[in-house]
Amino acid sequence: MKEVEGAGRGRPKLGDMPLAPSFAVMLRTEDNVRIDAAHTPPREPGDLGIVLAHGFTGSLRERPTRRITHVLSGFGGVVSFDFRGHGRSGGESTVGDLEILDLDAAVRHARAIGYARVAVVGFSMGGAVAVRHAGWRGPGPGGRPRGGEVDAVVSVSAPARWYYRGTRPMRQVHWAIERPLGRWAARVGKGTRIRKGVWDPVPLAPHEAAACISPTPLLVVHGDVDAFFPLDHAHQIHDAAGKPKELWIEPGYGHAESAATPELVRRIGRWVVANS
Repeated sequence: MKEVEGAGRGRPKLGDMPLAPSFAVMLRTEDNVRIDAAHTPPREPGDLGIVLAHGFTGSLRERPTRRITHVLSGFGGVVSFDFRGHGRSGGESTVGDLEILDLDAAVRHARAIGYARVAVVGFSMGGAVAVRHAGWRGPGPGGRPRGGEVDAVVSVSAPARWYYRGTRPMRQVHWAIERPLGRWAARVGKGTRIRKGVWDPVPLAPHEAAACISPTPLLVVHGDVDAFFPLDHAHQIHDAAGKPKELWIEPGYGHAESAATPELVRRIGRWVVANS
């Protein structure tokens, strides 16, 4: 099933280039949640697949994500998807916990359709999940070695630790997660269904998972005007990780997909090619 393709007037951040065609895919997680996904083939033949993980309340169908997909498809095939509780995927969002299973399903799909090298690029919540997934070394379904192991990981605008409330945007996010009215507003306003209750147990924090990633290459990208997470989050993830690793502090860059420029996305694509 072919997704919508063509040009449109998008955000100035990524210009008005035509979007690459993509093809709808439906995935299933280990815990049997339906995950809506899409495969955008590479513009040039190759063996690199890039799995794109969006931020909280995002979607593969939102214009910033689709523009990023288009740019990254110049470096490899792109598997984008909606986390549980987002868009057309089933289930409810657990805001970074069980989402590791959603990303794992997307990575395994990239392997299954023939990509020999698979990298993950995650933004905000997706960046935190990408770090956790890259550090995940448990057995996969049926006791087989986990297919979710990746060749490179890029974490953009991600939190290093849970429960952070030090900025006004993050206090608003916690209101949406923790209050019935907030969850209703997220469902009505953004189409994001959030599971009520608390984590039990609390999942490994991104900075703790970062210590388990090596020898997989890690790139941490963060803006110096990020309104959600200050720079210490990026430093905490980077400092905890073993080599090989890189840290890019981007002047004037805000938060996640909506602030990403085409040049930043192209630089990330070049890094992925060189390190996966």
